[in-house]
Amino acid sequence: MSSQRNTSRCSCPGHCALPVTRREMLKRSWNGFGLMALSALMAERNLVLGGTRERAAASPHFAPRAKNVIFLFMDGGVSHVDSFDPKPKLTELHLEKAVLSKAFNPTGAWDDRKWVGSPWKFARYGDAGLSVSELFPHTATVVDELAVIRSMVSEFPLHSRANLFIHTGSNTAGKPSLGSWVNYGLGSENRNLPGFVVLHSGMNIPSGMENFSNGFLPASYQATLARTEGTPIDNLLPADRLRIQRAKLDLLGKEDREFSRSQGNEEAIESAIQNYELAYRMQSLVPDVVDLSGESEVTKKLYGIDSEEPNKRRFGMECLRARRLVESGVRFVEVLCPNVYGSTGTWDQHGRLKEGHEVNAFNTDQASAGLIKDLKARGMLDETLVLWSGEFGRTPHGVGADGRDHHPQTFSLWIAGGGIRGGSVYGTSDELGMGVAENPVTIHDLHATLLHLLGLDHERLTYHFGGRDFRLTDVFGRVLNEVIA
Repeated sequence: MSSQRNTSRCSCPGHCALPVTRREMLKRSWNGFGLMALSALMAERNLVLGGTRERAAASPHFAPRAKNVIFLFMDGGVSHVDSFDPKPKLTELHLEKAVLSKAFNPTGAWDDRKWVGSPWKFARYGDAGLSVSELFPHTATVVDELAVIRSMVSEFPLHSRANLFIHTGSNTAGKPSLGSWVNYGLGSENRNLPGFVVLHSGMNIPSGMENFSNGFLPASYQATLARTEGTPIDNLLPADRLRIQRAKLDLLGKEDREFSRSQGNEEAIESAIQNYELAYRMQSLVPDVVDLSGESEVTKKLYGIDSEEPNKRRFGMECLRARRLVESGVRFVEVLCPNVYGSTGTWDQHGRLKEGHEVNAFNTDQASAGLIKDLKARGMLDETLVLWSGEFGRTPHGVGADGRDHHPQTFSLWIAGGGIRGGSVYGTSDELGMGVAENPVTIHDLHATLLHLLGLDHERLTYHFGGRDFRLTDVFGRVLNEVIA
C-alpha cells in the first residue's frame, strides 16, 4: 500500500503519514535555519542593518502624527445639548409641545412630548472661546487642546448596536474592535505588555466583550481587561514562581506544537501559544505599571484620586493607569466609566437627567482633564490621541422636564492630542439639536481619521477572511482633514 493511500485513508491522526509542514521543512533545512532565526530575532529588536530597519511588528503606511490612543468611553449616551453644543432656542421653547414623527424618536413615545431646555448654563472658555456646559468645569480648562465635533451621526438607536458600531464599525458581533485593528496595524511597542487594554471598575455595558473582541483577527490582538481595584488581571503569578511556570509553559508549548502538526491547524495553536507567552512576560511588568504608589501626591490629586467619592477615585485611577500604560508602550487603552446607573450605560438618563448627568460628570470630568494636562506636561500629548465619546446623543425633547431618550441623529465628542487642531469646532447641528445642519461626521469617518493620525491608511489596513478583504471602515470613511493641525 502506498504512502499516499495510507495518508488518505488513515483514521488515527496521531499515527498518519503527513505531508511536510512548514515547521518540518524548517527543521530539515538545518543549514539555513540559524540565519532565519537570527533574522527574526534582529527584527524583533528593531535593529538596523545597512540603513534598513527591520521590524517584527507591522509598519505605518506613512509618517504618523500619534503613536497611541486612549479612548474615554462615556457609555449610555451623553446629552450633546447639555455638554458641548449649546442651544439657546431650546431654552426659549422649554416645555412647549414638540410635534415629532416616529423617525425622530424611534425608541420612545412620540406623543405628548415637550422641548427640554438644558438645566445647565454654558460659557465660553480658552483662546478659541469654545462653549462648554457648567457640567464640565475641569474640561473647560483644557479646551484649547480639544477638537469638538458637533455633527456626529450614528446609525443605531439601541445601546447594544450603537456600542458595537462605535467600537467595531459594524452593528453585528464578530468584528474586530478599533483597538484590535490598531494593534494589528502597528504592533506592540513593548513585547511584555498587551497592545490593547481595557480598564474598568466593573465592566457591564451592552454587547459586553464583543466591543473589545479581536473578531476574525488572530487571538493575540484581543483586549486584555484590567480591574481598577483588587487583582487587576486574573491568573498572573508572583515573580518568585516564574521559574516553575516557565518550565510548564515550555512543556505546554512543545505539546501544542506537536498537536498542531498532527491536525494541520497551526495558526490557531500559535495564537494560543503567543498568548501564554505574553501572559508569562506580563507577570514581571504589569504589577509595576498598574502600581500608583510611586506617583506624586500632586499627580494623584490632579486626577481626583484623593476624592472621597469611590467612583470618582476609581475613574481617576483608571485614567492615570492609562497614561502609565501608553508610557510603557501599550498602543490602545480604553477607559470605561464607573457603573453607577445600571446595565444600559451610566449616562442613560431617560429620567432624572439632572441628577444622573451631574453625578457622571462629577465622577469623570476631573480625571479626563487631568489626563490631558498630565500628558502635555510630560511631552506625551503630541504622540497620544485622546478620544472622549459616548455611543450617541440624547433627544432635545422628553415626556417630562427631566429626561431625554436616545438620539443617534446627531451628537458631540472631542478629540485631543497627536496631530489634532486644538481649540477647534467642526460641524454644526440645527438650532434645536435634532439633526446635523452642516458637515455630518459618521463613525466610519471618525475611525478613518484616528487611523490616519496613527499613520495608517484605512483603505489599505485590511485582513483577508471568509473569501474577502475586510477593513474597519468597510467601504466607507473619510479622513477629517479639517480637525488635523
